[in-house]
Amino acid sequence: MEAKDGTAYQNVREIYADVRLVFKNAMKYNDERDDVHVMARTLLEKFEEKWLQLLPKVAEEEKRREKEEATTQLATKLSEEASHANMAQDLSNELYEIDKQLERLREMVVCNSRKISTEEKTKLGTALTQLSHQDLIRALEIVAEHNPSFQATAQEVNLDMDAQTDVTLWRLKVFVQDALKVTGRNSGGMHMRGNDNICNDNNKAKINVNNKNRNTFASKRKGESCDAVTKTSAKRTKKISLNSLNA
Repeated sequence: MEAKDGTAYQNVREIYADVRLVFKNAMKYNDERDDVHVMARTLLEKFEEKWLQLLPKVAEEEKRREKEEATTQLATKLSEEASHANMAQDLSNELYEIDKQLERLREMVVCNSRKISTEEKTKLGTALTQLSHQDLIRALEIVAEHNPSFQATAQEVNLDMDAQTDVTLWRLKVFVQDALKVTGRNSGGMHMRGNDNICNDNNKAKINVNNKNRNTFASKRKGESCDAVTKTSAKRTKKISLNSLNA
């Protein structure tokens, strides 16, 4: 059924309103003694009586439609979320494949590159002391990616440069250079002054990683730093004590 303006009725209450308006207009524009006025008033009274009888069913139907619409909206929302989840999964898979391709390319480049010299390993170990706390954590994660037994999250880690693969060493070198440039500390080809508490020996390092989220010497107040922790090894192992930096 269409409304008087040519559009479809959305619900029965709109029909009720239009029918009532017809009778009201007939009464409004005709004299009370006119037959049209009298018949319109009589029909309106009958119509209102019937409407009251139908009202409970109307209310019940409205609730049913509301529930149906809510179910439809929920189904649509779930369908959209599922679609978005599938798109996200597809994108994740594509990114994973890209990462694998990049890793293969990185290994190919390293295979065709020269070996990192002992001197470069020593400078790389020294450069690690210049990193911020977060950059140091990332550097340790790079080591762990190619060495599953390496405990990158431990409070104290032993890093042996000679035991690392060429892929790991080249990645560390590039990362350290970029990180120091970003922080405004130019590595200068890694010819830099290291921490005064560092002793070099056989390209090995013992690193005390201070992290405020672990049970370490790190300060709980932002802006504070701890004194460097220096330990002596029987093998004169190179030790790097890092001040706790802002996370």
